[in-house]
Amino acid sequence: MTAVLVILAIILLLIGLLGTVMPALPGLPLMFGGAWLLALSSNYQIMGAGTLISLGILTILGCTMDYMAGMLGAKHCGASKRAIWGAFIGAIIGMFFAVPGMILGPLLGAAAGEFIARRNLIAAGKVGLATVIGLVLGVVAKIGCAFAMLITIAVMYLYHFINF
Repeated sequence: MTAVLVILAIILLLIGLLGTVMPALPGLPLMFGGAWLLALSSNYQIMGAGTLISLGILTILGCTMDYMAGMLGAKHCGASKRAIWGAFIGAIIGMFFAVPGMILGPLLGAAAGEFIARRNLIAAGKVGLATVIGLVLGVVAKIGCAFAMLITIAVMYLYHFINF
């Protein structure tokens, strides 16, 4: 049974790592599930509650940054409330259209919202570009959280096997 849990955990960790760059997969939650299965497979002797709580915080932090980054990018450049809501709605709609939708959805949503609010095409373009920059930074942060999770798991297992 332990071998099955470890194999399933490794599969979840790999699929989760792939999911950090592919929009259709919930990467960080899958990685957390894999970490939890690894902890379960060792009766929480290698990774205990503190480690799992830390990994859970990284998961929540990474997911939050990923979803909020486009809106924060728009807000940072002085976007109107309509542009921020446009970025949010565009991100939700864009999720259904793979990678191009994930990029173009918030960009077009923020630009449309800003254009409706101010009737200024240059300001709308500026807000759209800031939204895309925010999205890229959000993905980078999500990937950083994923690698922090992997490093934490690796360190816990290395420490256990060195001191075993």
